Amino acid sequence: MEDKGVPFVDLGLKHRELGHYLVAAIGTVLNKGDFVLGSDVEKFEAEFASYLGVKHCVGVATGSDALHLSLRALGVGEGHEVIVPAMTFAASAFGVCYAGAKPVFVDVSERNCGLDPVRIEAAITPRTRAILPVHLYGFPAAMDEILEIAARRNLFVVEDACQAHGALYKGRRAGSSGDAAAFSFFPSKNLGAMGDGGMVATSSDEVAARLRLLRNYGQPAKYVHESVGYNSRLDTLQAAVLGVKLAKLDAWNAQRREAAALYRALLASVPVGLHSPLEGTEPVYHVFSVLTERRDELQASLKAAGIGTGLHYNQALHLQKCFLDLGGQPGDFPVAEKVARQTLSLPMFPGITKEQVETVAERVRAFFR
Repeated sequence: MEDKGVPFVDLGLKHRELGHYLVAAIGTVLNKGDFVLGSDVEKFEAEFASYLGVKHCVGVATGSDALHLSLRALGVGEGHEVIVPAMTFAASAFGVCYAGAKPVFVDVSERNCGLDPVRIEAAITPRTRAILPVHLYGFPAAMDEILEIAARRNLFVVEDACQAHGALYKGRRAGSSGDAAAFSFFPSKNLGAMGDGGMVATSSDEVAARLRLLRNYGQPAKYVHESVGYNSRLDTLQAAVLGVKLAKLDAWNAQRREAAALYRALLASVPVGLHSPLEGTEPVYHVFSVLTERRDELQASLKAAGIGTGLHYNQALHLQKCFLDLGGQPGDFPVAEKVARQTLSLPMFPGITKEQVETVAERVRAFFR
């Protein structure tokens, strides 16, 4: 097989596919001139809510803001604690900090890198107010068990679905089970904008109303401020782009699943670990990761062959400098630390070809020969 470079992601594929429609959507916004909370924002909010099967979606500026404002809308703040997985992108915990609460880390399941429900109870204190499961890599977390614990202990559940647009948990969309859910539309996400963007999904009228105040300076009407709010609004241009892309999301996710299945088949005899979905779930493979103690060597070998890779993520949160004041020590969360030490993400994007997957897999196999 001829060696060819393979990019880690190729965002241009989607835009070339939809170029005419994207240009038309952007042109419509330019002609209307309603760039902030325009009609396309309201339209996309309604479409995404229908897609998820929730009552409300509220567009915000980023996925990080979606996490922060979800917690604020639920009344989580100073003096409260929120359960967060020790392996995730730091923004999952930053949202807790922005709200004035304290993240309390819990180890993850090695199977899907989601919050391990068996370990949650021991981390709950009288100050715990919410659980924040992350559907990491596009793998739905163990929501039934998490929701049962939350109901029994009178806690909120805020889903971090920033990597799980379209994933299914027992027939329901990721982001439709908790009290609120945060989505990111960063360009590389399964549903990505042409810049930053975020969304909160909820079926609570009260939470949605609070979110709409919080995202727009606390204003129910212009220059009338009921509360201290924020400037965190989904741009109309981004909403128009996302509305075009939403129609393709399921097809794009299917392409990711096909590529993941091929990777699994081609790497079956290779001494690497692979995450696997829980029963009754349908992941969307935001990234496709392998686990190996020789991670850094493998990454260097793939780089030399022109193959892009990523590290998601190379340090567990309790060991990040910004969280050291919480008292975390090496060995506290062994699964999260193992994942951080061993994980390597391979090229994954809608439109990745069979030949590209085969090229990557062959280079991985060759490394271990």
